[in-house]
Amino acid sequence: MNNNVLVVNNVRKSFQDAQQNITIWKNLSFVVPKGAEIAIVGRSGSGKTTLLNCLGLLENIDGGDIILQGQSTTHLSESAKTQLRNTFIGFVFQHHHLMSEFTALENVMMPLWIQSGKKTSTEPAKQLLDRLGLGHRLQHIPAKLSGGERQRVAIARALIMKPKLLLADEPTGNLDFETAESVMQQLREIVQAEQAAFLLVTHDQTLANSMSHKLFLDAHL
Repeated sequence: MNNNVLVVNNVRKSFQDAQQNITIWKNLSFVVPKGAEIAIVGRSGSGKTTLLNCLGLLENIDGGDIILQGQSTTHLSESAKTQLRNTFIGFVFQHHHLMSEFTALENVMMPLWIQSGKKTSTEPAKQLLDRLGLGHRLQHIPAKLSGGERQRVAIARALIMKPKLLLADEPTGNLDFETAESVMQQLREIVQAEQAAFLLVTHDQTLANSMSHKLFLDAHL
C-alpha cells in the first residue's frame, strides 16, 4: 500500500516580471509520506508561500506533476481540483481569515456545511474546539476572542474535514512566544493523531528545527 500523501515530481514554476519570465524553481522533487512533519525554509523570495499554494492546488505549476493521494493533479479541471482540495487538504495561515459575523463554532462548521449541508452534526466541531481549549468559547465571535484563540479556531476549521495533508504558512507569526508554543503543540498532537502529513512554512528556526524534516528552497532568480 502506498504510504505517500504527496509526491512532487520535477515541478517548475515561474512568473512574469515586466517583459521577463523569471523561474522561481525548477525540477523540484520530493515525497511526503503519511505522518511526516516538514518545515519549508529558505531566504525571502525563494517561493515558500508559492510552493504551499501550488501544493494546495491554489496556484498552477508550469511543468511537472503534483500527485496527491496517488492522483495526478496536472490535468484536473478546476472543479476537480476544488473537490480534491476540500476533501484532502487543510490550510492554516498567519492571518486567521475567520468570518467576523459567525461564532467560533460556526466558523469551524463552515467546511462541513459546504460539503454536507446545514443539518450536519456540530459534535465533531465541538469536540475539536474543546480539544484545543475552546470548549467554553463556542458562541463567541472572533472580535471577542484573543489572537491565540482566533488562531486555534482557524486550526480547528482546517482540521474539521480530517485532511490527509495540512499546509500551514507562518501559523504562529502573529502570536507571542508562549501562545505560539501552545498552539503548535496542540496542532502537532492532532496532526499526529490523525496520521496526516504536515508542511509548514516558517522563518522561525527554532520551530523549523522542531519538525522532523526541513526542505530548503533556493530560488533561481
